[in-house]
Formats: sequence, structure tokens, C-alpha cells
Amino acid sequence: GVARKTRESMLLCEAAGFDVIIVETVGVGQSETAVHRMTDFFLLLMLAGAGDQLQGIKRGIMELCDALFLTKADGNNVQNVQRAQAEYMSALHFYPPKNSGWIPKVGRCSSLENTGMDAIWNVITEHHDWLNNRGFLHQNRLNQDLEWMHETLQNRILDNFYTHPEYTKILASLEEKIRNKEVTPFAAAEQLFGLIKD
Repeated sequence: GVARKTRESMLLCEAAGFDVIIVETVGVGQSETAVHRMTDFFLLLMLAGAGDQLQGIKRGIMELCDALFLTKADGNNVQNVQRAQAEYMSALHFYPPKNSGWIPKVGRCSSLENTGMDAIWNVITEHHDWLNNRGFLHQNRLNQDLEWMHETLQNRILDNFYTHPEYTKILASLEEKIRNKEVTPFAAAEQLFGLIKD
């Protein structure tokens, strides 16, 4: 997933000379959205026949992906993978086009038979060249830097607020009032914000 220091870890890897850095997540949720916003390429790996094809829970992630590859394309699962690949190729056409004009690719792979790995890497390099040649790679990285600054600022502000002795004392008092239904959460937040402004 994504932690507060994921971006810093990526910078450290770059400083150490690595030109390819992989950020892996599992499952679905906000971490995938966060990873999409801090990387150049978003690869979605899916398992055919697991019962989650084209379900709503995957829709948000499918909109983000630059490529979708179905895993375990081997043995008795080959037909399931081929069927799922056709379904995903069809489904991806219904999503809004990406700003860069890139059309997400759909493929299949098998670590057991060592197939499809070259295809994944070829799609990644093709996507990189596509963005770079159209100026989107540079723009995306600028946007990532700006977002990183705002995120860092928000974290610092929150950290400073929650560790400030005066505010933590008032916060504890307001939390107790909320528990006792003496004040609404919104009024308590406004009161705290008023103290900060002053």
C-alpha cells in the first residue's frame, strides 16, 4: 500500500540509481488511487474466474489502469483467461479516454510458464514513450510534485495542530462535550478553527 513515506522511498531509490521503481498494492481502495497519482504507469493484474470480473468494486481501478493483464494464463485456466480478456477489452472502451490519448492495453501472462512478461514490459515502455513524446510525462511529474507539496503541507499542519499543547487540551474538552451532546461536531470544529485563525 501507500504510507506517508512512500514518495520519499521512491526518491531514495532514484537517488540510488534505480530507473524503474515498482510500487505494489493489494486489494482495492484508496491506496490504488494514491499510487496512480504518484507513478508514471498503472498496471492492473487480475485473476480470471475469481468471480470479480467487471464487478463494480473493480470499476474505479479499471478507470485508472494503463494496462490490464490477466494472470495464471496456463493449464485449465487458459479458456477463462481468453474469455475474460475479451470482456475487459470490450469494457475498457466504455471508460472516458485518457488526457494523453493512450488506450489501455489488455493482455495475459503466466509466471508458471513464463509467458507474457515481455508483453507487459513492452506495454510499459510503449506507454512511457507515448507520454514522453507528447509532453504528458513531464506535465504529470510536475503535477505530482505540486500534489506532493500540498500533501506534505497538510500533514505538517495536522501534525503541528495535534501536537500543540494548547490545542490538544481544548480538543479533549470539546471531544467530551460532543460525547455529552453539549455541542455538535461542526460547531466544535468551527471553534477550534477560530482559535487557529486568532
